[in-house]
Parts: sequence; structure tokens; C-alpha cells
Amino acid sequence: MDEFAVRLNDLIVEAFRTILKVEERMLKSSKIDLSISEMHMIEAVGKGGSRGRTISSLAEDLDITLPSVTVGINKLVKKGHVTKVKYEGDGREVYVILTRSGRKIDAAHRYFHENMVRKVSEGLTESEKQAMMSGITKMNAFFRQRLDTLDQ
Repeated sequence: MDEFAVRLNDLIVEAFRTILKVEERMLKSSKIDLSISEMHMIEAVGKGGSRGRTISSLAEDLDITLPSVTVGINKLVKKGHVTKVKYEGDGREVYVILTRSGRKIDAAHRYFHENMVRKVSEGLTESEKQAMMSGITKMNAFFRQRLDTLDQ
């Protein structure tokens, strides 16, 4: 690998790890008894608004198996952050909805991300912001394509 590739690899790996550590420490400091995966599950449920989301739509969104989502949701039900509601039209279809505490946690998590992005970008010029957006967009497209290839 050339010097750029080595530095880019190190930066991507370090950024990924650091963001996860920051999220983990934020959770610990807030005294919320959740793992990162549970936090992201709450975030995915929150995307469904007041109607909620089905287990299968959560599995697709989070790219994890139905049994894994079911286990995670059941833990969140026990912790009081989500509830399951049968769909009125079809009793076999179950929707997962955030409870009041789940909505508060989701809002705090969204605020954390908004604040993080604001702080990262506040010292950048417009051209640096555009370059960063372009680079991250291309990197994300590469990883999505790679993921699609691996899933085939």
C-alpha cells in the first residue's frame, strides 16, 4: 500500500472505533442501561413514528436477522422502552412502538448525533465541507457496493 492508502485505512478504522467509544461513553455517563445495539434498535423503531415498525422492517433496516431483532425488542420491552401492538387490520402483524422513555432516549440520541456533526463541521470552510461530503459519499457508496457483492 502507498502512504495515502495506509493513512486513509488508519483514519477510517480510528474514526469508526472512536465514534463507537464516544457513543458507549455517552450511554454510560447518562446512566441509561442500554448497549449500542439496543440504542440503534430504539433509533430504528423511532423512525416509524407513532405507527411504529414491524419486526421484519427493523431487521431489514438494521441488516440483522429476525430472531436477533425479536430478542433485542423483547429486552427493550422488559426495560420499558418499547411496546408491541397488534395491527388492527391483521392481528398477526405486530408493530413495535416507542414508549415515553423510548422517545426520550431516541431524542437524546438524535441530539447527540446532531451536536457531534455540528461540532465536527463548525471549524470547516465551505470548500472543506464539500470535499468532506464528497469523500464520505464516495466511501459510503464503495462500502455499500462491497456489501451488496458479499451478500450475493
